[in-house]
Amino acid sequence: MMNEPINVVVTGAAGQIAYSLLYMVAKGDVFGPSQPIILRLLDIPPMMGVLEGVVMELADCALPLLKEVIPTADPIVAFKDVSAAFLVGAMPRKQGMERKDLLSANVKIFKVQGEALDKYAKKDVKVLVVGNPANTNALICSKYAPSIPKENFTAMTRLDQNRAQAQIAAKVNVPIANVSNVIIWGNHSSTQFPDASHATVIVDGKPQPAIEAVKDGDWLRNVFVSTVQKRGAAVIAARKMSSAMSAAKAAADHMRDWFQGTPPNQFVSMGVVSDGSYGAPKGVVFSFPVTIKNGKWEIVQGLQNDDFAKEMLKITGKELEEEKVEAISIIEA
Repeated sequence: MMNEPINVVVTGAAGQIAYSLLYMVAKGDVFGPSQPIILRLLDIPPMMGVLEGVVMELADCALPLLKEVIPTADPIVAFKDVSAAFLVGAMPRKQGMERKDLLSANVKIFKVQGEALDKYAKKDVKVLVVGNPANTNALICSKYAPSIPKENFTAMTRLDQNRAQAQIAAKVNVPIANVSNVIIWGNHSSTQFPDASHATVIVDGKPQPAIEAVKDGDWLRNVFVSTVQKRGAAVIAARKMSSAMSAAKAAADHMRDWFQGTPPNQFVSMGVVSDGSYGAPKGVVFSFPVTIKNGKWEIVQGLQNDDFAKEMLKITGKELEEEKVEAISIIEA
């Protein structure tokens, strides 16, 4: 049995990330094999020619679940009745740029998109912000969409989680599926804290704590953390462009779990509005471990963090508070 089609918007739809993401979404990887979709593709007017080519390619994929594709430069058309929003479009990070450099250009974009979501989207829309600085952009977006619950706005730290999982799998020499419950705390920036202290690795068919499987505490605190924190910059240095294929896969993973739920005994990392759990500052979008059931996420409680972890959470929390103040001052200037 096929369901009624849902409207899904992807912004920055003519860009690199969307080019990989649209195929995954349209073929059923995200919303499931029995959920038809209408894709609403938003980009700026100069990109409409490129977007037309993307629309042609989607048609040429002959995807049974894809009922309609609507390319547009008009936020009113893009956000109409959407149930899911992938907010990918933002000024991209270039070599040598830090997240703060992106703030002034991008918070204005997310104010406009928040207002459009508020007016035209479904009130239970699930919003994933991918465009950087993602955490603070998600916060601004939710601020300008007061009629949509705050918990419906999330920022993507799944790419960092996937990177961290891949690093541990490579270190222990196991398949990536054997690594679970790696956490990304805080901001999607170089202050984030990739944390393997609650992770599990299956070695020779037996689950064991990642700390025991890795057998190298110094590596976990230094090389591992630093590699994940700087992975985006390393990709830019090599590719001369920011992560696209891996970012698209992470966005698909994030939204799939949000719609379909997390596996038993597993949690995933999502940037969500902080309630102050684990000493994180309240009222910023902070990445926590969450479980998801029936479309609702819940922060995993009761994990014990050591002093090193607490200090790392404090650093990334402080950056998010500073970004919030800066973003609001830019918008209100």
